[in-house]
Amino acid sequence: MSNATVRWIGGKQFVGIDSTKHSVVLSTTDEGVGMKPSELMLVALAACTAVDVVEILAKKRQPLTSLEISTSAEQDADPPWTFRKIHLHYKLSGVGLTEKAVAQAIELSEEKYCSEASTLRGVAEISYDYEVVSL
Repeated sequence: MSNATVRWIGGKQFVGIDSTKHSVVLSTTDEGVGMKPSELMLVALAACTAVDVVEILAKKRQPLTSLEISTSAEQDADPPWTFRKIHLHYKLSGVGLTEKAVAQAIELSEEKYCSEASTLRGVAEISYDYEVVSL
């Protein structure tokens, strides 16, 4: 079972604490001291798939030296501003890293392993692309 706690620390600022006691500061845009909650969801999606991709490529003995995932999203114009489209762009590098292994790792993460993608997919269309940067 997963659990997390959010504590109000004043104004429009909060601290989110996970089950392992790690924390993240959240706030509204006008407070400017922490992540926006909606963008934290995008970070969680990207982080979830990043963990999967790193692990899958390691199992495939693919030499990964860098991975960056950028997200962009479209939200409804009116409250509750639901995300309808989310796009992830993977940028990877590694000497000898193959396009085939990268494509397989991303597909496995997106379709099978990433819990955030699975949860969000019911509401938002999730798409992705990738580029393998030569070293």
